[in-house]
Amino acid sequence: MRYISTRGQAPVRDFAGVLLAGLAEDGGLFMPESWPQLSAADWRALRGLPYPELAARVIHPFMAESLSFETLLRLTRESYAGFAHPAIVPMIQLGPDVWTMELFHGPTLAFKDMAMQLLGRLFDHVLAERDQRVTIVGATSGDTGSAAIEACAGRDRIDIVILHPDGRTSEVQRRQMTTVQAQNVHNLAVAGNFDDCQDLVKAMFNDAPFRTEMRLSAVNSINWARILGQIPYYVAAALALGAPDREIDFAVPTGNFGNVLAAYAAYRMGLPIRRLVVASNRNDILSRFLASNDMSVRGVEPSLSPSMDIQVSSNFERLLFELQGRDGALTARTMTEFRTIGRMTVAPQAWQTATELFQGFRLDDTDIIVAIRALRAATGYLADPHSIIGIEAARALHTPGTPMVAMATAHPAKFPDAMEQATGARPPLPAHLADLYERAETFTRVPADLATIEACVRATVLRNAA
Repeated sequence: MRYISTRGQAPVRDFAGVLLAGLAEDGGLFMPESWPQLSAADWRALRGLPYPELAARVIHPFMAESLSFETLLRLTRESYAGFAHPAIVPMIQLGPDVWTMELFHGPTLAFKDMAMQLLGRLFDHVLAERDQRVTIVGATSGDTGSAAIEACAGRDRIDIVILHPDGRTSEVQRRQMTTVQAQNVHNLAVAGNFDDCQDLVKAMFNDAPFRTEMRLSAVNSINWARILGQIPYYVAAALALGAPDREIDFAVPTGNFGNVLAAYAAYRMGLPIRRLVVASNRNDILSRFLASNDMSVRGVEPSLSPSMDIQVSSNFERLLFELQGRDGALTARTMTEFRTIGRMTVAPQAWQTATELFQGFRLDDTDIIVAIRALRAATGYLADPHSIIGIEAARALHTPGTPMVAMATAHPAKFPDAMEQATGARPPLPAHLADLYERAETFTRVPADLATIEACVRATVLRNAA
C-alpha cells in the first residue's frame, strides 16, 4: 500500500513513512493510493472474531509492507487489553432499529483511545526498528490530548507536546492531560479556540527547518494511522447487525470529521453502509454544508459539547479530495481559497455526490439538555453531551427495517457540569480516575503565537535530550 497527499505535491510513502510524517510536506493529508476491497465472503469470515483480531484483519491491508500480521495482532491485543468492558465496544439497543455503540471504555473514557492506544504502540515499533525518536505535537478540543498523552507518556523515543484551548475544555478533560507528570509530556494552554491550536500545529509542520530539527510527528487525526484505528469498530457494529447481508446506517457526532471519515473508509472497502449522519452541535459548518453546500466559517461558539467546538474540520479535506476526483491541484486550490476567504466553493455535482451518502444533523445546547433528560427517562440510558447528538440523530432519522447505530464517543463523567444540568446529578468517575481532582496539574499558558510555541517545543526536546 502506497500513500499520496491530498494536494498532490508530497513524496509517495509507505505506511511507516506516513505514520512518522503525520502531515504531508505540501500541507495536505495522506490518503491510500487505492482502497482495499473485501468481498461478502471476506466480511462474513470476520464474524464472531474477538475485537483485537477483527481490528488487525481489517487494517492490515493498509500496512502490510510495514508490519507483519502477527506483529499487528500482538499490538492490537496489547492495545485493548486494558479496556474496562470485555466486549471492548459494546452495543446497546435504545429502540426499534436504533442502537448505540459505546467507544469510551478505554483509559481516558473517550473514543480517541480506540485508535490512540494502537498508535502509541505503532510508533514504538517503527521507531525501534529505525532507531529513531520523534517529537509529537498535537492540538485537542478536549479528548485527543488526554488519549495521546495516555498512549505516549513515558515512552523512551517520544516527546509529546499538546496544545489545548485555555478554558474551553471541561475540567475533567483538562486534568486528564495536565496531571500526567511524565518527563516526556508537556501541555500548553493556548489563548484561543481549538481552530487556533490546530492552525498552530499545522504551522509548525509547514515550518520545514523546525519540522526537521524537532523530527515532528502528529497524533491528531491528520495522521492517517488515527483514522485507520477507527475503521474496525464500524465493521464490528455492521457485522453484529447482519452485514454484509444487510445494510446499515451510522450517526456520528463529529467536529474534525475524523470519526465519520473512518466510517467512509469502511464504506469504500465494501461494507454495506447506506447512510452516514454527521451530527453537529451549534458549530454546525458540516451540517450546513450537507444541507445547502454552505461551507463557510463562522465564529467558534463554546458549547456543552466542547470536543465538537470546531469550524475548520481538518479531515474534510480527505473527503473533498475524493469528491473532486482525487485531483490534488484542485484540492490545494480549494483549501487555499477556504483558508483565505473563509468559504469553500464545492462544485454542485461533487456536493450532490456527498449528499448521496452523508446527511447532516444539528442540536444546540438547549436541545442537548432536553434530549439527555428525555433519553434517560425513556430508556434509563445516560448519554454525554456529544453522544446524545448522535443518538438523537438516530432516533429522528432512522428508517424502519434498517439498523442505525449512534456512536457514543465519551463517558458522561467527563462532563459533570452538563450532566448535572440535565439530570440533577454528577456521574462519578471510574475508580482509576477517582482522585483526579486532587492530582497536581502542570501546564504552561501561552499566547496563540507560533514563535512562542515553537520555543516551548524546542525547550521540551532539549531538556529531555539532556
